[in-house]
Amino acid sequence: MPGKALPQRSVGQAMWRGTLCKCPHCGQGKMFRAYLKVADHCDTCGEQLDLHRADDFPPYIAIMIVGHLLVGIMLHMDMVWHVDPLTYLYTLIPLAVIMPLAMLPSIKGAIVGLQWANGMYGFGTGQRD
Repeated sequence: MPGKALPQRSVGQAMWRGTLCKCPHCGQGKMFRAYLKVADHCDTCGEQLDLHRADDFPPYIAIMIVGHLLVGIMLHMDMVWHVDPLTYLYTLIPLAVIMPLAMLPSIKGAIVGLQWANGMYGFGTGQRD
């Protein structure tokens, strides 16, 4: 929207609040109404939160983090202890499932906070682009 500047928003603060699964505006209300379903509005300040377009970015980040961690763990286990290959099956596969699922809400919250702070996709204008 030409001529109308958005108020300055702290990207770091908004992403940190999102990482804590809180509203990026007030830091008090819950961002999610379910596991990964973003609430329509903040229950504390009324900020509209459903304008986000996080899509596939949070799972991509979670997979990249977990992949790098597990490959490092696997290499370390093989070089130091020379473990049986079944050990990888029993330990790393459950970790490869559990870790991304545990990370996803915080990562998605941070991405929504980033989009809110930068005024992307209608955040700050009261309408979708």
